[in-house]
Amino acid sequence: MHVSEISRNQTLAEVGEFALIRAITADLPAHQAVHIGPGDDGAVLTIDGPVVTSVDVLVEGVHFRKDWSEPHDVGRKAVAVNVADIEAMGGRAVGILVGFSAPEQTPASWALEFAAGVRAECANAGVALLGGDVTRARDITISVTVLGTTDGLPTVRRDGARVGDVVAMAGRAGWAAAGLAVLGRGFRSPRLVVEAQRVPQVPYGAGAVAAAAGATSMIDISDGLLGDLTHVADASGVTIELSTSAFEVPEPLRAVAAATGSDPYSLILTGGEDHALVATFASADRMPAGWRLIGSVVERSPDRPPVLVDGSVWEAPAGFQHFGGGRR
Repeated sequence: MHVSEISRNQTLAEVGEFALIRAITADLPAHQAVHIGPGDDGAVLTIDGPVVTSVDVLVEGVHFRKDWSEPHDVGRKAVAVNVADIEAMGGRAVGILVGFSAPEQTPASWALEFAAGVRAECANAGVALLGGDVTRARDITISVTVLGTTDGLPTVRRDGARVGDVVAMAGRAGWAAAGLAVLGRGFRSPRLVVEAQRVPQVPYGAGAVAAAAGATSMIDISDGLLGDLTHVADASGVTIELSTSAFEVPEPLRAVAAATGSDPYSLILTGGEDHALVATFASADRMPAGWRLIGSVVERSPDRPPVLVDGSVWEAPAGFQHFGGGRR
């Protein structure tokens, strides 16, 4: 059964597991690293040197809502958030495996449009869809495993930040959080922030560029800039100082903050899901093009917290966590 042979009115139960898999994997583009793709018990690919891998799970009602996001958006997001983890290690993603679970009464059109989104973002990121699995579940749940390489460069970890380093960012922060605030109030504008919440704009390639430039540590911003930089600071045994003057506040973020009675810097500093990259470098002149300076690394002491903003502790919640109260 080809995609064109599946009616939009059919459910997954009517289409069946194997017909759905054939429809999703039909005519996948070739990739130079892939020797065997979907259709066998396993995929076979060639990756020179160490393999970098990561996995993310997206659950309906937690990571996306069907009344907020189209299935194509969810497919793109599933790829983007995973590739960002490889970027944060200084690597280049090569291929992904997708596990797709859904209630049997889910429209087949939803699954196919989701798959189209996966393909679209794979093309954007330069990765191959290697295969995966489909199964029945109570809620739509998507698990993506990504495989990548550092192309011979040293892996960039969280624990390498050193006193005297500068802190830099590639990508943007606060946009997805602004979109979430808008959607949560039943609105669909500003359109740009809503789109940012639905599909993150990962700075593809920036991780490898940072690694080649000698980045000493790196992380992707999934749960909030302050929260994720706390991981870097704690792993490295340092304190990271940020300056709000380093962040431009775009008009859409100002508009959302004004409409919701919030601080636009709170969106930038604590909002997650943009998947920008933040790295430390030995000096500002080591910072590659496309990165901008946002802070510095200083010595840690018992009375100094892991992250400071304009020399002070940020008193509001620093980011998202799935357990222990949701916000931290």
